[in-house]
Amino acid sequence: MNDRRLVITAAFLRALATGLMGVLLGIYLDKLAFTPADIGLVIGFGLSGAALSTLIVTYLGDRLGRRRSLFVLGLAGAAGGLALILTNSLAAVCVVAFLGMVNGMGRDRGAALVLEQAILPGTVPPARRTRAFAWYNVMQDAGHALGGALAALPVLLRGGLGTDMITSFHATVAVYAGLFFLSALLYLRLSAAVEARAPRSVVKLAPQSRRVLWRISSLFALDSLAGGFLGTALLAYFFYQRFGVDESTVALLFFCARVANAVSHFGAAWLAARIGLVNTMVFTHIPSSLLLMTVPFAPSFAIAAALFLLREGLVEMDVPTRQSYVMAVVGPDERTFASGITHLVRMGGWAVAPFFAGFMMQGVALATPVLIGAGMKIVYDVALYKAFRHVKPPEETDPVG
Repeated sequence: MNDRRLVITAAFLRALATGLMGVLLGIYLDKLAFTPADIGLVIGFGLSGAALSTLIVTYLGDRLGRRRSLFVLGLAGAAGGLALILTNSLAAVCVVAFLGMVNGMGRDRGAALVLEQAILPGTVPPARRTRAFAWYNVMQDAGHALGGALAALPVLLRGGLGTDMITSFHATVAVYAGLFFLSALLYLRLSAAVEARAPRSVVKLAPQSRRVLWRISSLFALDSLAGGFLGTALLAYFFYQRFGVDESTVALLFFCARVANAVSHFGAAWLAARIGLVNTMVFTHIPSSLLLMTVPFAPSFAIAAALFLLREGLVEMDVPTRQSYVMAVVGPDERTFASGITHLVRMGGWAVAPFFAGFMMQGVALATPVLIGAGMKIVYDVALYKAFRHVKPPEETDPVG
């Protein structure tokens, strides 16, 4: 198995675990009698741990070794899952979530992506880069979809084996830990070709790369802050409370959502080849936010679910295009740092927002984070278009290359 396939397979397994935990976490903590504010704190601490690990690999990943760093991250995720089973107090769960980088976003956006996305461009020629990122994201969203479906496992265990409520959740969290462990083992099989050619103690960016990275990271920070209000754990909790559906129904909804995400990545690569990466990011993202803003006003779960799934068919089309764009506008030796910085600002926003979202759900209205997050995303899209519509990647200025 070549390096590209190993990276994509490991990312699939990790996404499977992330999709599972994204749907399950809020409901599981509710069963432990945690309040919405408590749930927001746990999600925030988990994402804060992920942000710290992203910071570490951004500056030290190439020097420590990409393979070694990915292996350690996989083991840490597995250990965090096992530790989550053994804890039930708010303080202990927050510590475990932080150290284990427990991701309540429902989408895999942690430190491992920094290294994987630095590796991928070196496995294909430039003309196939966006398509490689599309496949990478398709497999991730396939994992997210199946992981969301796995969140129905507690219901199946209670119905089929007669296990009690908490035991059924513990067994499912153990599956989450096992998936992280399997991904860690795959990283050990990567070849030496994935390592940085000349890791440096001090990262030096070309002036043009520095300017682009600073501007785009500032905008990504706004987008990620908005996304932190819209993490899967919080959205799953919203549907669970607002419409009174059980975890198996929520699991099915998010399975369908991730399938829609996966299919959309092929559309993203096709559309980007025709209208450009930036246009694809913006012109698909704004409609998705408008659709999300209608969900809290839906009179029934069926209508809300339909609107949400339409949104999910558009919202992820900016992901492979965004990743490809960032890797295209910096030099090959700058990719780990560029990937790390852009992921770091995104993780920072995701980590901050849930602290506020949980309190808003409890103290203002259940739908408040949904409306705030969607509105902020529209502001981000407009700003991105204004700032980068004239900054073209190489294949758009030289289509033959």
